Amino acid sequence: MAAKVFTQNPICSPSLIRDKTPQQKHNLGHFSLSKNTSKRLVVSSSIMSPPIPSSPLALPSSSSSQVFPPSRAPAATLPLSRIWREIQGSNNWENLIDPLSPILQQEITRYGNLLSASYKGFDLNPDSKRYLNCKYGKKNLLKESGIHDPDGYQLTKYIYATPDVNLNPIKNEPNRARWIGYVAVSSDESVKRLGRRDIVVTFRGTVTNHEWLANLKSSLTPARLDPHNPRPDVKVESGFLGLYTSGESESKFGLESCREQLLSEISRLMNKHKGEEMSITLAGHSMGSSLAHLLAYDIAELGMNQRSDEKAVPVTVFSFAGPRVGNLGFKKRCEELGVKVLRITNINDPITKLPGFLFNENFRSLGGVYELPWSCSCYTHVGVELTLDFFDVQNISCVHDLETYINLVNRPRCSRSAVNEDNFGGDFLNRTSEMMFGKGRRRALHLTNAATNAAYLLCSISNHMLYYNIF
Repeated sequence: MAAKVFTQNPICSPSLIRDKTPQQKHNLGHFSLSKNTSKRLVVSSSIMSPPIPSSPLALPSSSSSQVFPPSRAPAATLPLSRIWREIQGSNNWENLIDPLSPILQQEITRYGNLLSASYKGFDLNPDSKRYLNCKYGKKNLLKESGIHDPDGYQLTKYIYATPDVNLNPIKNEPNRARWIGYVAVSSDESVKRLGRRDIVVTFRGTVTNHEWLANLKSSLTPARLDPHNPRPDVKVESGFLGLYTSGESESKFGLESCREQLLSEISRLMNKHKGEEMSITLAGHSMGSSLAHLLAYDIAELGMNQRSDEKAVPVTVFSFAGPRVGNLGFKKRCEELGVKVLRITNINDPITKLPGFLFNENFRSLGGVYELPWSCSCYTHVGVELTLDFFDVQNISCVHDLETYINLVNRPRCSRSAVNEDNFGGDFLNRTSEMMFGKGRRRALHLTNAATNAAYLLCSISNHMLYYNIF
C-alpha cells in the first residue's frame, strides 16, 4: 500500500520529528488546537514507504543524531532485561516518549507486529471451512504471518468473542463467535532477553458487521466485573462490554464469553510460571484496544496480578488507534489499580476521538476549576498518549490502519536542531493563520475538518464492508 502522506509542513526532512510546541499545534488545512499534554511525533515525509509484512525492530543506533541528556542516557543504553519495568510503564513512560526511547520504539513495534497476526490469520472467506476463525494452527500463526522471531512466543490459546447484537431478529438466530486474537507466553530463550516471563494477549479491531453494530452501542453502563464490589460509578461503553462478556449461551456446546476464556487462561499461565518475574501485556487495535482496556481493568480489579510477599505483576496496555472506553470513574479506578496504558494515536484518526466526540475529558470542568454536573457521564481516555500525525487524501483509511501506525512509529527521527530549521516555513504559516483567524474561528475549522475526516473514513469503511459482504 504505497501512500503519499500529506503533512502540515511539507518542507520538513523525511523523518519523524518532535513538535517544538507539543502543548499547542496549528496545522495549515488541519487546524489542530488541542491543549492536552500528550507527546506528539509528526510525520514529515512526503512519501511513505509501503507497509511490510512485519516491520523490523527499531534497534538503538550509535550513529543516531538524537542527543540524549545525561539523565536520560541510561534508558537508551541499558538492555531491555534491566529496564523492562520502565518500558512497561512503571513510571508512566517519563523521559521515554519525548524523545522517543529507541528501546520503547522497539517494543511498540514488536507488540504491534504480534498484534498484526490477529488480522493476517483471520479467515473472511465465507466458503472456507475456517470462516470467521483463524486460518492457521497455533504453532504456525506467527510464522505464517511473517512475524520476526516467531519462536519468541508460544501461542497457548485462541480467543473468540460473540457480538451481543442480532442482525436478523425475525429469524432470531444465535450469534456466532468470531476469532478475535490469542494468548501467548514468551519462550525460555526470550525470557533471557526480556528479563521476565511475558504473557501477551492480542485483540484485532472491528471487521465483521456484527462488530460494527456492537461499536454503535455507545451508552455508558456500569462495568460490574467484580461481584464483591460492583462499583456502579465505574462505567464503560455498553457495546464493548457486551462483546467482552457475551458468550454462545444459546448453544449447548457454545463457547464461553471472551472474558471467561481470557481469565481462565491467564490464571493458568500465572500458576504455571509461579515464582518467576512476570508481566502481562495486552495489545489491541481499534475495537481490540477497548477489549484490552477492559481485560486489564478486570485482571487488576479481581487482584489476579497480586502475589503474596511479592511485587504485583505489571499489567500494561499498548493501544493502537483506540477509542475511549469508559468514564472518569473508569479512568481513576484504572490508575488506582496501577493499570498502565500507552495509547499510540494519529491526530487525524477520528476513531480515537470516539465515543464522546463532544462530551469528553475536555468538557468536564469550567475553566479547569468548576466540575460540571455531567462530568461523570463523559467519556475519558486512559493513560499516556504518543501521538502521530499522518494523512493521505488518496487513501483516507490509512489514518486508522495498523500497519501504517507501526511503520510510522518505526521510522527514524531527526534532532531538535533539524526540527527547528526545517519547521521555519510551517511556523511562519501557523503564525499567519493565528492572525487571520480568531480562536473561535480556528476551533470551528478544526471541528469541521475532524468531521470531514470522519465522513471520509466512514465512507471507506462502508465500501470495505460491502466488498466483503459479511452480513
